[in-house]
Amino acid sequence: MVLFDIAAPVAGIKYPLATEGDLEKTRKLVEDQGRRALTVVGDVRDQAALDAAVARAVDILGGIDGIVANAGVWDLGPAGWQTSEEDYQAVVDTVLGGVFRTIRAVAPHFVERRAGAIVAIASVGGLEATEGYTSYIAAKDGVVGLIKNTALELGPHNVRANTVCPGAIDTKIWDNPIGHTMFVAPGDPVDRNIALDGIYGYAPLAGRTALPPQAVSNAVVFLLSELAEHITGVALPVDAGHLLLPGFNHAPVSSGPEAERYRPPAVSPDDL
Repeated sequence: MVLFDIAAPVAGIKYPLATEGDLEKTRKLVEDQGRRALTVVGDVRDQAALDAAVARAVDILGGIDGIVANAGVWDLGPAGWQTSEEDYQAVVDTVLGGVFRTIRAVAPHFVERRAGAIVAIASVGGLEATEGYTSYIAAKDGVVGLIKNTALELGPHNVRANTVCPGAIDTKIWDNPIGHTMFVAPGDPVDRNIALDGIYGYAPLAGRTALPPQAVSNAVVFLLSELAEHITGVALPVDAGHLLLPGFNHAPVSSGPEAERYRPPAVSPDDL
């Protein structure tokens, strides 16, 4: 296994990202399972770095069977039309651009072998809209579309491509003050435990709040495995059923000229 991460802050991202210590910890966890792990500090915004990592993996490990494009960042910002170009690119170039470049790096090897599996980590945000997350939603929606097209184009070469779409997962991308605000009512303290209580309303499955990272890993392992050898082009939610919930407008516009224009009469039209 090759573990690739920038392991450093990214300009424009306001919460702590993984460190080289985290990368080393992950390497040890893999090796504790009796597997070999190589670490590479690199940036998914750098095509040459990804190409070199693939070449290194092929040279040292003899080949690549599957790849997981998991690099992701997000930012809670203003409305999309108020988002700066810099903030937009900080998210999109990592989330969507990183998956694009990863596919570019590994696809020739998979095509040559006529075998391989690609799993990209998208989000339920790639399947629904969320106010204040324009850059992230645009990027994750793009990942879902990119992987579908990749599945179509690489299918004739016996290469599969799928996405996993997590909901609320208990990782650092959520477990920080910015992430906690997603699930804390206005005026309440921004606190992990209060946010965890808020997530109970996020999905219908009993007792679920932020799901453990293993929930996503299990889906990834399945899609990489021979158990999924006939599955390609899917976007698999891991969200405890969040996407099943009916929509509700939490900030309705119920007064003003539009509300007056479109409000039904006080008496039912059938009674007029």
